[in-house]
Amino acid sequence: MDRFDAMRAFARVVEAGSFTKAAQTQHMSRTTVTQLVQQLEARLRVKLLHRTTRKLGVTPDGAVYYERVIRLLADMDDAETSLSNAAITPRGRLRVDVPSPLARLILVPALPTFHARYPDIQFDMGVSDRVVDLIGDNVDCVLRGGEIKDQSLIARHVGNLPIGAYVAPSYVERLGIPAHPRELENTDHRIVGFLSSRTGRVDPLALHCGSERIEIKSSYVLAVDDGNAYLEAGLAGLGVIALPRYMAAAHQARGALIPLFEQWRFNPMPLYLAFPPNRHVSVKLRVFVDWIIELMQQ
Repeated sequence: MDRFDAMRAFARVVEAGSFTKAAQTQHMSRTTVTQLVQQLEARLRVKLLHRTTRKLGVTPDGAVYYERVIRLLADMDDAETSLSNAAITPRGRLRVDVPSPLARLILVPALPTFHARYPDIQFDMGVSDRVVDLIGDNVDCVLRGGEIKDQSLIARHVGNLPIGAYVAPSYVERLGIPAHPRELENTDHRIVGFLSSRTGRVDPLALHCGSERIEIKSSYVLAVDDGNAYLEAGLAGLGVIALPRYMAAAHQARGALIPLFEQWRFNPMPLYLAFPPNRHVSVKLRVFVDWIIELMQQ
């Protein structure tokens, strides 16, 4: 038995809550992970996990051992980093999850510059707007627009995304251009709704002009929970959309989107990078965070 492999397997089982999920994230078979944990228990002569057909839990001894293990693995990672000169050239796999439009329009096009700087970092990038279980899914960090509500996560504010309101020419041909945000309420005008991943509801449009602040709750014919689908619905003329300006820029330039309410302002969308408190902040994660901040400033 490789003791460190067994420790890693045990830590992943605790974090994922199951042998099957731990095996998937470690790219091992369930049998291998089970055997490693059993061998670790035999070596320690201590029961680390409670196993039933329905539930897996950590024993009191297992909980104490887990806290020691994650610190030891973190120290080992730091030691290997310093000895391999990875402090200068970070290396390894980084598992991140980012919103689809941000990945498509900003992160992926900019990755060649990151890779030129850090050629030994490999990305496993989930592209979604879903709520990610960072521990269970073994994700190092997520990048999300909007406030991070999960108080158990460590969140780093990395930038703000300016928001604008837009409408397609085909929509204007049917209904005209609303001159004031209030015209979106109780009229034939419609918005495209964006479903919050946290509440499952469509959030109102909040705008301000000088000291005047309003919230618009308009009717919609379509509500979606994906940024790309939201943009496409706006381009199709299904309603007014409010989205980050970086998503609208190219479409506005070619006349496919018309800006609205230019005297009004939306609060910018804060962008956060979040990671679990018990996840070791490796050198590769630190340089990724610094790069994201630099990218957002541009």
